[in-house]
Amino acid sequence: MPFEFKKYNISDVKLIIPKVFNDERGFFLESYKKSDFVNNGIKDEFNQDNHSKSTKGVLRGLHYQAAPKGQAKIVRCIRGAIFDVAVDIRKNSPTFGKWIGEKLTEENKHMLYIPEGFAHGFIVLSDEAELNYKASNEYSKEHDRGILWNDPDININWGIDYIPLISEKDRNQPRLKDIKDLL
Repeated sequence: MPFEFKKYNISDVKLIIPKVFNDERGFFLESYKKSDFVNNGIKDEFNQDNHSKSTKGVLRGLHYQAAPKGQAKIVRCIRGAIFDVAVDIRKNSPTFGKWIGEKLTEENKHMLYIPEGFAHGFIVLSDEAELNYKASNEYSKEHDRGILWNDPDININWGIDYIPLISEKDRNQPRLKDIKDLL
């Protein structure tokens, strides 16, 4: 199998570690193989691929899409390094409001599977970073939502000692406790 799937204490989020074949020419890896993913509980159909580039200190998130356009994601850093975060926003989940963070880098080639019902965000740790990620639903402006990146009730440890560069939209997101249309 070309992947190792690691589980967390928050159900359904998975770290995906691809098998990397290195030689003098470079490397090869499979970044997605439907049969292996399905056999490990990732049954989403992915309908959109995204690519983003950001500079050091940029924080994007916490983003999600409301029902019925919720998105599962598979996030991979293909250049540089990020700290990637998933927050459980499933109202009836025993881990509601809890978060998981994972360092994703071009060197480790790890991927984070974030199921529907989670908010997602990341901060760039390297001079620049590029991400590729799959989404199970296409972007819907009407269903686009967010949570304040530094919501004290969630208390994410972003691992930084400075104020990150954040869009105005993300600076003005509501706290989790003030959101009414959660999944």
